[in-house]
Amino acid sequence: MISKNGILNIFGENVRKYRRQLDISQEELAHRANLHRTYIGMIERAEKNITLVNMEKIAIALQVKIEDLLKNSNNGNNN
Repeated sequence: MISKNGILNIFGENVRKYRRQLDISQEELAHRANLHRTYIGMIERAEKNITLVNMEKIAIALQVKIEDLLKNSNNGNNN
């Protein structure tokens, strides 16, 4: 089982990774997801516990599946 902080870190790192792949700013991602820019920054820094609704908004804005945002790419373990 991944700790609360661990899953927040994984999610935040993945949001940043996919955002950078799209070459968009936090502000642009926030606009696409209808969220505030500072909220995106807090998500990327694992400072905010995200709701499922906002998780879906971000996944749609990044054009990825929610599960892609939860994958731990550091150790090859996708649990």
